[in-house]
Formats: sequence, C-alpha cells, structure tokens
Amino acid sequence: MLTKLVQVLTYKKNMRIYSLICVLTLFSCSANYHYQKALNKGLKPLISSDTIRIATIDSVPIVVHDTIVYEKYFSSKDTIVHYENVFVPKTRLETRIEYKIHRDTIRYETRVEVQKAKASKQPNYLLWVFLIVLVLAAMQLIKKFL
Repeated sequence: MLTKLVQVLTYKKNMRIYSLICVLTLFSCSANYHYQKALNKGLKPLISSDTIRIATIDSVPIVVHDTIVYEKYFSSKDTIVHYENVFVPKTRLETRIEYKIHRDTIRYETRVEVQKAKASKQPNYLLWVFLIVLVLAAMQLIKKFL
C-alpha cells in the first residue's frame, strides 16, 4: 500500500516537471521579442531598398477625319525592388556547420599540399651513384686480396 502511494507521488512530481518544461518552452521569448527590444534600445536596421520603375511610351493609332493620329501615353511596366545590406542572423546550427565546412576545407587543402610536395620531390641520383661506386670499389678491393 505504501509503495503504491510512493509511485503515485513520484508520477505526479514527474508530470509537474514535464508540464513546467513544456510551458517554459511554449511561452519563452521569441526572436521577434528580442528584435523589438533591440530596436527600442537604438538598433538601426540595415535594410535599404530601391524601387525602380521602367517607364515606357506607347502609341496607339486613332483615325480622326480621314487621318491617322498616334496618341501617346506613358505606362510603367516593370517594378524591381532591390534590397541591399540585409542581415539575417544565423542560428547556432548554421554557424556550427559553417565552421565545420571551413575546418574540413583547410584539412583537405593541407593534405593536397602534402601530396603535391611528396610528388614533386625528385630522387637523389648523386647518393645512388656514390653508393654504386663505393660497392664497385669494395668488390675490386676484395678481388685484389683473394
């Protein structure tokens, strides 16, 4: 009987902890809250945009009393919005991935440089010529004494 009561109490305690974690997760500060707070403290947003409208002159032929007259009118056809200096903050995961990619690139570059250095290393022919001459001289010396 006592163990059943202890199990119920620990279950309730665990459920309270889980529900507290869920509530804190759901109602924590969002990124928008922190951005608005930074704006209130004097952050200047780095977004500048340009709107470019391409104006065109069109003409339409109209018949007036046996003559064709071209009536001109102006129209704006295309609008281009160009953003400069847009800063989007990166998450921790994005910065970690970027760092790992940079680190791996450096590793591969050093491996390639080491392989190039090993491949460009020329054999030392002078050492081999000296060893062959030394062996031949030793053989001549041995023949002379035998």
